Amino acid sequence: MAVRVAGFLNLAADAAHNFTDGLAIGACFVSSPASAYATVVTILLHEVPHEVGDFAILVRSGYSKTKAIMLQLVTAVGAMLGTVCGLMSSEMTGVTNFILLFTAGGFIYIATVSVIPELLEETRLWQSVKELLAMALGVAIMVVIVFFE
Repeated sequence: MAVRVAGFLNLAADAAHNFTDGLAIGACFVSSPASAYATVVTILLHEVPHEVGDFAILVRSGYSKTKAIMLQLVTAVGAMLGTVCGLMSSEMTGVTNFILLFTAGGFIYIATVSVIPELLEETRLWQSVKELLAMALGVAIMVVIVFFE
């Protein structure tokens, strides 16, 4: 069975996504170690279901399970490279703040353009309300963490 284009696109997007996650982690460690630990836990919690979904996409695209796992490990190198770049940003004035703003904006963009419309698709009103409330709760928790940091 030939590998479908969706598999290649998923790998490219996952590598870029992992690089951005690494940037956020590295820049957070430079700016505030306390916020860095919260960022690492948050990214870890979001990466587990994300990588399971990517694994399913790769298998459905024609990769064997072993090949899909190996390719996901290769894309994980992007997170390490991003972390190194984020850590190196401490040497350049103002770059760390730009990285933090860039990655936060990226996460907000993904939530508003990709996640929210998908949540609202083909569901009952009450289900959509619960999902939006859960997202709002997540944002509220992040705001509380910032104030107690």
